[in-house]
Amino acid sequence: MIIEREVSSVSDFLTAIRDDQAARPGTIWFRGHSDATWKLMPGFMRSVSDTSETTLLNRFRQSAAMLADQRPTTSFDWTFLMQHYGVPTRLLDWSESPLISMHFAVENWADKPGTDAALWCLWPTVLNQNANIVDKVEGQYIPSFDDDELQTYTVDSLRQNTRLELFPVATIATRNNARIQAQMGTFTIHHNKKIAIEDVGDQSHIARYVIPHAARQTLADELKLLGMTRFSLFPELASVGAILKDMMK
Repeated sequence: MIIEREVSSVSDFLTAIRDDQAARPGTIWFRGHSDATWKLMPGFMRSVSDTSETTLLNRFRQSAAMLADQRPTTSFDWTFLMQHYGVPTRLLDWSESPLISMHFAVENWADKPGTDAALWCLWPTVLNQNANIVDKVEGQYIPSFDDDELQTYTVDSLRQNTRLELFPVATIATRNNARIQAQMGTFTIHHNKKIAIEDVGDQSHIARYVIPHAARQTLADELKLLGMTRFSLFPELASVGAILKDMMK
């Protein structure tokens, strides 16, 4: 069963996560949603288009190969780059930092009046047990995209095994750009099975902290006091411009 709580401040969150981590020890990842009703389903799996992932990948390679600073070498590397630039993929972004994820949940509070936000908490090793990824020696083992457990999740493998449907998996990747490093990024990746992360198994791997719409501005202000700014999460020139523009308002 999904743990569900309501938090209206950073203090509320600290109390809740302390209790839940005591009850469910282990690594926890976080993801912020500006709308609490959104499911944990990646963009490609939500699409109603009949365009295949292979087509998206080939078209992206065709146009991006010359523009990329470093040419990706594997299909996973290309998938990361596609995700970075907003192309729908089978990836969902997570963070090892709850404050970073909470920032994404509440940063645009004024754009969604009357809408509750949510901070999702994921126990990655518990999720992976549903996909039979368990290390008997290392209890907190989480595979990387280079490991054998993830090879059945490549584009080529899925194209060749269209009838095979596996559960989504939590995985880590090399933080090879400033943005993913700043955001302490991790991932889940879906297989062919169209199932939301929160609906997998007995749901013991997931918790949702709902942020009432009336509390979103308060949380946004608290996070700003704690140093959660656009530039700290997006260390890019565009962020400097956006910050200076806000100063003129």
